[in-house]
Amino acid sequence: MTAPISVVIPTLNAAPHMQASLEMLMEGLSAGLIRELVISDGGSTDLTLKIADEAGAEIVKGPASRGGQLRRGCATVKGDWILILHADTVLEQGWSKVVAEHLKQHAGRPAHFKLAFASRGVWPGLVACWANLRSAVLGLPYGDQGLLVPTALYRAKGGFPDQPLMEDVEMARRLPDMRTLPAYAITSAERYERDGWIRRGSRNLWTLMRYAMGTDPEKLAAAYRR
Repeated sequence: MTAPISVVIPTLNAAPHMQASLEMLMEGLSAGLIRELVISDGGSTDLTLKIADEAGAEIVKGPASRGGQLRRGCATVKGDWILILHADTVLEQGWSKVVAEHLKQHAGRPAHFKLAFASRGVWPGLVACWANLRSAVLGLPYGDQGLLVPTALYRAKGGFPDQPLMEDVEMARRLPDMRTLPAYAITSAERYERDGWIRRGSRNLWTLMRYAMGTDPEKLAAAYRR
């Protein structure tokens, strides 16, 4: 029986984080879930591509834009399901059992993981709690929560838009009846710790609100980088 899942990870100088993420995917490989790994790179100049090659990944190259990278990566998949992850996200131990159960019990239904940060303290817990509440109530998970979607549904909805920001939100808006998996995607807290939890969280919320009001993603990306 052919493994059902194609894993797609967008990268750009992601070497410091990739090893832990790829190591946890071995659990899904051992469980017979993972068919292939696709790394969609946006021009890395570090060891990202070397790590991907050593992991046996199919490497897709193109301009740096997370939406475009995901679109190119997902266009190559052969599996019946696509699991989209960020390079700095690690799935918690036992995730493969949860995903296998979802594939068995909820065929055709997209899903995402619950969010946790690789950092301890009050603020990491509060920000993660808000993200999980937003995802559950609004059905709008961010990309660092992972996305598990049937390939046929993904293609029927037009795939990821080629835009530099909010591509995850736009994709989530197109997918019906999103389910929250009872397992965590643990993501790096590096940006929050650098910028400040309140400042970064407020900035993310303001960006989401502006996108919902119709602001062009290119303008949002420029402001976000500043």
